[in-house]
Amino acid sequence: MTPQPTDPDHPHDLVGIGIGPFNLSLAALADGIHGGLSTAFYEQRHAFHWHPGLLIEGATLQVPFLADLVTLADPASPWSFLNYLRARDRLYPFYVAERFHIQRAEYDAYCRWTSEQLPGLHFGHQIDAVRWNPEGHLFEIDFTQLGQDGEAEALGRTHTRHIALGIGTEPHIPEPLKPLVEAPAAPVIHSADYLHHREQILAAEHITVIGSGQSGAEIYLDLLRARPAGAEKIHWLARTEAFAPMEYSKLGLEQFTPDYTRYFHDLPQQARDDLVPRQWQLHKGIDADTIAAIHDELYRRTLHGGWPDTVLTPGVTVRTAGRIATTKIELHLEHDRQNTRSRLTTNAVVLATGYRERPLGRLLAGLEPHLHRDTAGRHRVDEHYRLALDPAVTGSIYVQNAERHTHGVGAPDLGLAAWRSATILNHLTGKEPYPLPRRTAFTTFGLHTQNQTRPVPAPRGLVPLTEAR
Repeated sequence: MTPQPTDPDHPHDLVGIGIGPFNLSLAALADGIHGGLSTAFYEQRHAFHWHPGLLIEGATLQVPFLADLVTLADPASPWSFLNYLRARDRLYPFYVAERFHIQRAEYDAYCRWTSEQLPGLHFGHQIDAVRWNPEGHLFEIDFTQLGQDGEAEALGRTHTRHIALGIGTEPHIPEPLKPLVEAPAAPVIHSADYLHHREQILAAEHITVIGSGQSGAEIYLDLLRARPAGAEKIHWLARTEAFAPMEYSKLGLEQFTPDYTRYFHDLPQQARDDLVPRQWQLHKGIDADTIAAIHDELYRRTLHGGWPDTVLTPGVTVRTAGRIATTKIELHLEHDRQNTRSRLTTNAVVLATGYRERPLGRLLAGLEPHLHRDTAGRHRVDEHYRLALDPAVTGSIYVQNAERHTHGVGAPDLGLAAWRSATILNHLTGKEPYPLPRRTAFTTFGLHTQNQTRPVPAPRGLVPLTEAR
């Protein structure tokens, strides 16, 4: 869809930058607000895709299907997963299947269906600059419309009262392996691109998977199943002390509720920074079904005697790495507990080393003088998911999945997507189009409870919707 040009006299109420699941959730809930919001969402890619390199056959979400784009804020929304099934005439097959955790490929298809139906989404648009116009009390956003080949076709500008940043995360490549990623002869690829290189990886004589999270486990299992028994030749290495299960107890999962998010946000900065690394098993572990499937596959390969030719070693870090000729990679390993070192020669490496939040610096360079940071140099984010700005900037910049340091490990969790979107829209409108639950967990986090929903003040400079038309 080609965006309609806007001028300072007819600005949008909200412009979203990036169209991943979180801004797609925001767009879907904004579409349901009575009286309407003027919105536009921009994405550089030409269509919605959610981790296409990790849509391994049979891989499921780690959250129930209720953690779709809208249901936990508005179960009656036309953009729910159940309504998607109904539109595809698949509601009864889903009912009979009794699947609480859907496959990733199905979640991707559901989000793409939503992105193709929702108005106001503009793919193939690269955001170039964001500025504050103090005379008009508006943000100015410059963009480039891209052709299918990625070349610039047209330039444009839009104006908005508020912005929602949903630019997502980017694959993390450990420093010792960065120089090796580009050379194609002996592939070193991030798990985000696994399916795009799967055949090349499988053709390698020896394969190494690095990383003990869910992606590393799924890739290791997929490779193991595809290799002949007794000639697997796969190493699986991890920094963690063990290939540990993800925390999935009922009370443990309450750390992914709004109650916990509010509790975490109210903690002092140092307390938050100390807490996040200790919670790795909440989001970096492996689900119990995948661990069981790996063990079952390894056990099956011992039935006729012998052991599979594969090595699983936790507690190991890669100190340095280099290439041997053109077809081999040498990894220099260190085991901290043993205080030992070793070398591993391999022909292909898959890095299941996670993701990092994309830096906002380039995008917000024009606003840098107005941005407030914490003592570690990170953006301050308030309880309504707004970046802290100088009072002179009367518009709000909301962030999605860029606030782990202020809101905790639930920031990238799909189960909090609809709640966060509703929180943003409630604050933006100064009303409560989406009433939110007053309590969401049986656990009381802290002695000073934050289970009561707080009043929703209107953002500074908000123009009532009835006057904005």
